[in-house]
Amino acid sequence: MPNTALITGASSGIGREFARYHAAKGGDLIITARRAPELDALKSELETAHGIKVATLALDLGAADGPSRLYDGVKGQRIDILINNAGFGGQGSFIERDLDADLSMIDLNVKSLVTLTHMIAQDMVAQGGGKILNVSSTAAYMPGPLQATYFATKAYVSSFSQALDEELRSKGVTVTALEPGYVETEFAASADLEGTNLVKQKPATPADVAAFGYEAMQRGRLRAINDGRLRFMLNWIMPLLPRRSALSMVSKMQAK
Repeated sequence: MPNTALITGASSGIGREFARYHAAKGGDLIITARRAPELDALKSELETAHGIKVATLALDLGAADGPSRLYDGVKGQRIDILINNAGFGGQGSFIERDLDADLSMIDLNVKSLVTLTHMIAQDMVAQGGGKILNVSSTAAYMPGPLQATYFATKAYVSSFSQALDEELRSKGVTVTALEPGYVETEFAASADLEGTNLVKQKPATPADVAAFGYEAMQRGRLRAINDGRLRFMLNWIMPLLPRRSALSMVSKMQAK
């Protein structure tokens, strides 16, 4: 049976661990990110360790033509799994942050994800099935003072994923939103979150989160939070808190 996965943001962190997990199960890969050397190193590692085939496409998915360039590179190949993992965040008061940085965040976290999903999902329906995993965040469950744009993008991703699953499930395609809490990756450094209470928590490992998300996708789950305590708090406690109390709590978590 063919089993090829296309993974974005695969050069490090959770994306790289998705690639390792899929390869260990004997699946072929198409991996993409901006950093070609890291992709090439991962390709060599996985092909040597597992005897599978890995194709690499180094590009900026957040650029205006990023999704179309990626799709042109895979057009005609059967994609059984799409993992939309690429994304980034950024700490700080919205009006004090660089607007172009936040617009670029929307472009990558939302616009490129929607565009690529539109292209690949059509092919999946035509081929009779497929699985899509969109990496969201526990940030999807609340507004995020001091990471306002990032939290909003993840709320979009989770909402979009659920609606798309309802539309496509009868056509053989399932869509899962993976919503992890804090994970020990390059995210905190790139988002300027070091020194906040968020990163003082005990983080999950990228490998554990990738395995959890991959298996949730295989089971066709709608939403998947890897941490049981967070899952309980976000589903049963957070909705009952006064809104301003919740906003204050999140703001303190993100503040330096």
